[in-house]
Amino acid sequence: MKVTLRSQFTLYPLSIQKDKKNYIVEEPVSGDFFEMPEICIDAIERINKGQPLGEIERELQEKYPDEDVDMIEFGGQLIELGLVQEVDGEKTPQKKEIQASGGFTWIPSSVGRFFFNGITNKIFLVLLLINISIFVLNPGLFPHYKDIFLFDSMMLNIITYMLISLVLIIIHEFGHILAIRSYNLPTKLGIGNRLIFVVFETDLTAAWKLAPRQRNILYFAGMSFEQAVVVIALTIQLLFPEANAILIGILGIVVFDIFIKTLYQCCFYMKTDIYYFVENSTGAYNLMESGKQYLSKWLPFLRNDSSEVETFDGEQRVVRMFSVFYIVGILLTLSLMIFYFLPQAYYAYSHVFLNILSPTTSSALWDAIAFLGQTVLLVGLLVYARRKA
Repeated sequence: MKVTLRSQFTLYPLSIQKDKKNYIVEEPVSGDFFEMPEICIDAIERINKGQPLGEIERELQEKYPDEDVDMIEFGGQLIELGLVQEVDGEKTPQKKEIQASGGFTWIPSSVGRFFFNGITNKIFLVLLLINISIFVLNPGLFPHYKDIFLFDSMMLNIITYMLISLVLIIIHEFGHILAIRSYNLPTKLGIGNRLIFVVFETDLTAAWKLAPRQRNILYFAGMSFEQAVVVIALTIQLLFPEANAILIGILGIVVFDIFIKTLYQCCFYMKTDIYYFVENSTGAYNLMESGKQYLSKWLPFLRNDSSEVETFDGEQRVVRMFSVFYIVGILLTLSLMIFYFLPQAYYAYSHVFLNILSPTTSSALWDAIAFLGQTVLLVGLLVYARRKA
């Protein structure tokens, strides 16, 4: 299929909305979204009027004298993105995949709006401030690396922590799900990974239909639910310090888990909820890729062999600032390892090896053996995943 300056395109129906700096273009059939500058939107509008590419090129060169206008190249990009139905009456070869309707539509939007509205959004912020105040006034409640060691059995500790963490992950993701349903948009729940951890991920692609300020609510929704859980856990610990030791221990694990996950949200070398908030607030939607590309001048291991990422005008300062936070995120992860993960590992394995070398009971010996066995299994899975990657 040859594209010339005399060619006329027929595009798929497109939905176009103004964003912070550029425009968001949605192709409703496939559900794909694209960011484009004003000149591209101008070209698309002229294509939809039936103008040939050559005529559009001349008009855009007059209107945008500082831009390098090449409509043949732009037409090829539109075809590659799957936005073109026909070229000079000939259908394009791409087969359009119709997007799935999405899940969780059984949740009424009214339920979502009950949890996320103008009032509750402010309440969630107040809850965060309350939690910070409680930690400042009651430093004894601040998470400690030994909080996860509720029982003498290391296997029981690991199982308990994993179950509590799983419940909290589900609560976090349902925050995202209810937030996007408050705008009557569909979503689905998938499985991904962060470093070596398997995580659930809520698909917020449909959020591109919303204004940037509305998208921010969706990004913070999971953390908002977590802050509500932390307030409950801390309040119970404050009001009932003499309560059942197991209950207090479980509440301590809840606070510890959310505290660690909140700090991980600040690790900008991963695409976390806070990362997406920063990306959305700045309007620099390739912030991670641009930041790594900028840092690769000094950190060669960040260099990507794929094509160079293009930044729009005015984004360079944001990319440089993000690069600093990228490094801070790495340092934060190292700090978590030093103050939490390494002491936890030392505490756990010192007890395990002690129970193997000088077991007090047979159950302690078998518990230690099972703990080492699951360690070997996890290391094996990690090595396998790395090799496969």
